[in-house]
Amino acid sequence: MRIVHVTDCYLPRLGGIELHVRDLASAQRREGDDACVLTVTAGSGLVDDPSWVVRIRNADAAVPRQLGLARQIADRLAAADVVHVHVSVVSPFAFGAARLAASMGVPTLVTVHSLWSHLGVLPALGSAVAGLGRWPVQWSAVSEQAAEPVRRALGPHATVIVLPNALDPAKWRVTARRPAVPTIVSVMRLAHTKRPLPLARMLRRVRAELPASRPLRAVIVGEGTQRGALERYLARHELGWVELPGRLTRPEIRDLFAQSSLYVAPAHRESFGIAALEARATGLPVVASTHGGVGTFVTSGVDGLLTDDDAGTVAALVRLLTEPGLADNLRASRLPAAFGWEAACASARRAYDSSAAVAQGRPPVRRPAGSGLR
Repeated sequence: MRIVHVTDCYLPRLGGIELHVRDLASAQRREGDDACVLTVTAGSGLVDDPSWVVRIRNADAAVPRQLGLARQIADRLAAADVVHVHVSVVSPFAFGAARLAASMGVPTLVTVHSLWSHLGVLPALGSAVAGLGRWPVQWSAVSEQAAEPVRRALGPHATVIVLPNALDPAKWRVTARRPAVPTIVSVMRLAHTKRPLPLARMLRRVRAELPASRPLRAVIVGEGTQRGALERYLARHELGWVELPGRLTRPEIRDLFAQSSLYVAPAHRESFGIAALEARATGLPVVASTHGGVGTFVTSGVDGLLTDDDAGTVAALVRLLTEPGLADNLRASRLPAAFGWEAACASARRAYDSSAAVAQGRPPVRRPAGSGLR
């Protein structure tokens, strides 16, 4: 099958869409599909792309890169068996490619990787203006939490299936080593929406709840625009026990997880949470918000604790650090097969079949492509 993935965001940028698109295309290629990626993200120039990554550039620098590119991509889209478009809140190149592919009769799947719930009436207004609900495409989202606001925006007749993110469980299987100093770890892009500063404030409150003689360590992995503000906050409040190692490779993150006590995901608008899934795969108890998509793979009280607000997160972290046996009891069992790449590729193929049905004017598949998830 010839699969064209389209995304505004791709490596070397770091984020959920970027990693998922690369990993999904790679998994499909291992299964024998001819999967490629079209993106307007510029390369770093330091590492050569594989032949299946195509970076689209606009020759006219005065025109935004994501505009006026139809002639550059039309032939590639037309030659595909299916076009899989990955969007966030603002994804002009991807949305434009979806509309173009659908207009040519190419089966088109659009996956929403972000939460539209915090945008108020904007998604519904945008949908009405662009006529998104009338596009002959199959819609999907990475979690039920992300799918529901898309359904509301598109209208009552829209079918939005769930296609969760995935990983290779074997690569995240570790032999856990109890750290000498209890260690809280988090991995994120240091951006406002990921809430690194609120996390620092929560860690400060956790430290205040513990006896002064009790050692504690926290590691916040990642880079981004909030790093400077985060460093200043840590210095101002003398939180030298909170480390900022910057961007780490996946093997380095896996090794860090193996030597940590628990994982915390502070974002309230997490549509899924790939880093939390990776932590869950290593067996770490995960503390996260009930408002995002982490609940797709974490059951509160079974393999982590889900909380309603920051005060609840602080309380959960303190419990895990002080209540005898709780962290060990919540160390996650083996990750369900539904979050491995074999299942993810099978779910994507079912979604592609549904996209073909929509393109041919037949009713879409009504059951979620990710059905069977707990």
